[in-house]
Amino acid sequence: MSALELVDRWPVDTAAVAVVDPKGVRDRHGPDTALPWASVTKLLTALTVLVAVDKGDVLLDEAAGPEGATVRHLLAHTSGVPFEGDGVLAQPGRKRIYSNRGFELLAEFVLTRTGGTFAELMTESVLRPLGMGGTRLEGSPAAGAIGPVSDLALLGQELLDPSLVPDLMPEAVTVQYPGVTGVLPGFGRQDPNDWGLGFEIRDHKSPHWTGARNSPRTFGHFGRSGTFLWVDPGANLALACLTDRDFDTWAAEVWPVLSDAVLTEHGVR
Repeated sequence: MSALELVDRWPVDTAAVAVVDPKGVRDRHGPDTALPWASVTKLLTALTVLVAVDKGDVLLDEAAGPEGATVRHLLAHTSGVPFEGDGVLAQPGRKRIYSNRGFELLAEFVLTRTGGTFAELMTESVLRPLGMGGTRLEGSPAAGAIGPVSDLALLGQELLDPSLVPDLMPEAVTVQYPGVTGVLPGFGRQDPNDWGLGFEIRDHKSPHWTGARNSPRTFGHFGRSGTFLWVDPGANLALACLTDRDFDTWAAEVWPVLSDAVLTEHGVR
């Protein structure tokens, strides 16, 4: 039994998983059908924004969102904007407040410089260059992507060996505003709650949705639709997962087990 076959025991109707290295897919299990990515969409949106930064359309440290906030604050969930709505809960840079609305404001700001729709910009900047032809953005840039696991695997491969914004990626997966605390949805308050530029960083968080064997440098995202993508530079591997059941305690229990089994099977001690 391979590590990926563990998903056959999960309480879901459909699960698709793939192990990826910089050269491509090492192993895959489950159907390659399009499923909602939920907040894993934020990885696509972050890359779309970083491509705009790389082109000079926007600057990381220019004003965007609520007063005193910047593009960097919005990407790092430190703008003070709540999860939903247009209020302000904290001064920029003081708290890590995970925010769908912050990513929507970010997309709106970038479009003032590029024009068009954010779905078009994402397709042009990320999906088409990476060959992710089965994925589309429907609705919010925070949570509206739909696509197959083969495309999520391509995203993992890109993040292991960056081609879109290679000069920006080291900063993007480095902790922004170190020491800031906050709640990691589904896993409670984390002190610190480390985050890069749109990429959640594992560091030493506990509890966490990745495995005990994942290195502290692991980064990625999970989604409410029962989806995740982690990228572990220490192991030089990524793990992509899509399911058709919303995140709940079942996922918090089985995801770390799968992650550790994959790392063990692929030689990570």
